[in-house]
Amino acid sequence: MTVRHTTSAPDRTGPALHTGHPAPSVNRTPRSSMTTRRHRAFYLFVSPWLIGFVLLTIVPMAYALWLSLTTFDGISPHWRYVGLGNYRELFSDSQTWSALGRTGLFAVTSVPLSIVAGLGLAVLVNRPLKARGVFRALLYLPAVIPPVGAGIAFKQLFDQNSGAANGVLNVFGIDALGWLADPYARHVLLMTVLWSAGNIMIISLAGLQDVPRELHEAARIDGAGAWRTFRSITVPLLSPVLLFQTVTGVIASVQTIMPLLLAPGGTTAAVTAIPQSNYLYMMHVFAEYFAFGRYGYASALLWVLFVLILIATGLIFRFTSGVVFYTVDPEAKK
Repeated sequence: MTVRHTTSAPDRTGPALHTGHPAPSVNRTPRSSMTTRRHRAFYLFVSPWLIGFVLLTIVPMAYALWLSLTTFDGISPHWRYVGLGNYRELFSDSQTWSALGRTGLFAVTSVPLSIVAGLGLAVLVNRPLKARGVFRALLYLPAVIPPVGAGIAFKQLFDQNSGAANGVLNVFGIDALGWLADPYARHVLLMTVLWSAGNIMIISLAGLQDVPRELHEAARIDGAGAWRTFRSITVPLLSPVLLFQTVTGVIASVQTIMPLLLAPGGTTAAVTAIPQSNYLYMMHVFAEYFAFGRYGYASALLWVLFVLILIATGLIFRFTSGVVFYTVDPEAKK
């Protein structure tokens, strides 16, 4: 009987005794060390923003809060601590409440108007038109013009003596109007809002292009018209974009300085010459700062405005939670 001897292949994964050589050492970085390095890299990249946020936002806000508790006028070293005295005066100041009411009316009017205008322009330039890229650029161009330049342009355009608006009216035999005075000043202010509707147009255009075409095709197959498709499909899918534009529009409208740029003289010293219809809350703040030198009282006005903006933003999110449609659940955890 023949006995066969078989030799098995060396175990490559076994200990080093099979090969006669020591196993190479593998340096593995602990997971905690990698996490630490990732955290360091994260804070390194966001540090410029964090430093700017602290130095340019937190510190000025804290300083304004301190000023709101004093009678500091910006120049004189003789000031005193009054606690909540400025806030008590604020709530009893009829001019403050009037300016706040006009600001609320301006926000309620200008924000929907600008959103509708921007969405209408977005629908227009989203169609397959020739040279639509040129039209998009031309419609967006006013949005990149600085507010100071736009204010100067509108002021010259609607000047009572040499403005182009009154020149057009004279052609039709209509007497020149005082566009920059009451009761027409508020209409000019709304025109400046429409002037910068290109910014909203770009955001709405991005939202329109994100709407699946299959839904529009299915609606047409079911016999839905263009308006029904827009109302039942496009607008619900655009609701997050419209919510964003509403929130940012309200914040921008209550902080607008355009009435100051349209005022006679166009400087901070002429803030008291602003027409009554355009004397918004921020104009009242400018007047208290630069015309009357009441830094403490003006700082209190700004802090009240900050709180009101927070409340308005919270209410907008609260009352629109049931009508905003998200394709992805914003509360979902990754």
